[in-house]
Amino acid sequence: IIPPISLSTTFKLAPSGKADSPYYYTEAGNPTRTALEENLAALENAGHCRIFPSGMAAIFSITMLVKSGEHILADEDIYADTISLIKKILQPTHGIEITFTEFTDIYAVKKSLKENTKLVFFESPTNPTLKVIDVEEVTKTVKNFNRDICVVVDNTFISPYFQRPLSFDVDMVIHSCTKYINGHADVLMGAVMTNCEKLDQHLYQMQKCTGSVPSAFDCYLVMRGTKTLHVRMRTHMENAIAVAKFLETCNQIEKVLYPLLESHPQHQIHMKQARGMSGMISFYIKDDEDGSATKMFLNNLQLIQNATSLGAAESLIVRCDMKYEEFSPPLRKGVANNLVRLSVGLEEKEDIIEDLKQALDSITDASGNLESKSGDNHSDFELINSTKGD
Repeated sequence: IIPPISLSTTFKLAPSGKADSPYYYTEAGNPTRTALEENLAALENAGHCRIFPSGMAAIFSITMLVKSGEHILADEDIYADTISLIKKILQPTHGIEITFTEFTDIYAVKKSLKENTKLVFFESPTNPTLKVIDVEEVTKTVKNFNRDICVVVDNTFISPYFQRPLSFDVDMVIHSCTKYINGHADVLMGAVMTNCEKLDQHLYQMQKCTGSVPSAFDCYLVMRGTKTLHVRMRTHMENAIAVAKFLETCNQIEKVLYPLLESHPQHQIHMKQARGMSGMISFYIKDDEDGSATKMFLNNLQLIQNATSLGAAESLIVRCDMKYEEFSPPLRKGVANNLVRLSVGLEEKEDIIEDLKQALDSITDASGNLESKSGDNHSDFELINSTKGD
């Protein structure tokens, strides 16, 4: 019922000197790792899965498909460390050409494709501005230009429970298993799923030749996490819908970004390609240039922890510009010092909302010029319960 943890780094060989089983050395294969890879492949409806010690290790292994002189086309709004990998290592050291463009604009994607384009990379929803990219439309555009271009989607922000990009002819799907798939903020791991045997063999060689594999114990922990993925994701979504609707009532908030809200600019696209949404919300706080109101809000939170990462049982919040300060536009587009990213956890939604309310009220109390749209005629109880049943 529970797959055993195989801690051995080496396995007994037959008298002939050949492997007596599918395993001979843990870089090349481990029974616990195999069990998790089969598990994750099933979640994404994929034929193959390879796991790595981190999400960035998984992304790096994919980029090793691209040779010097070839071209990567990427969305402008992707994880900051992915941008750093491309700009600081792949471009200067490996001689790889790179173009960043706006993937919500199909014409811009088409115009940016080149004869030497090898890899197209994007996230949906994106980190941190939660743009939703039409996965099917982008993939179709790329494949019509050149069927051999590899299309890669980072699906970390929504999990395979709500979205499966391989069904839209995508070549590879990435997950930082550190986030929702594990769900408990105690494992660092990445995964790549594909239906292509050739791509899977490339990933296997990256595991084997670079030793880029996670421990058996970490594999066991992530397998345990997958057993509750469906339950956790439904609760993350239920809580996030309530929180997002509450935030839209607050006069201290400039804008709320959550794909299930009808106010989201790509709401209809999200509803077409996904069957729900995770607990990820980003929102802009009304603030001065110095970001003092945003800092005050973050400092006054009590239940919600000011910490990076996401997808854990605990609600986590972070100011989005921390990792993007070194980048110039357009890679900072939308990432201002008043943009915060909230990973809504599994606590009672009433408690999450109450914590947000008291922290936002601290801004009002300090400035004296902001009032809640809900007014003084609504009690906290009424405000919280207005979100129930959505």
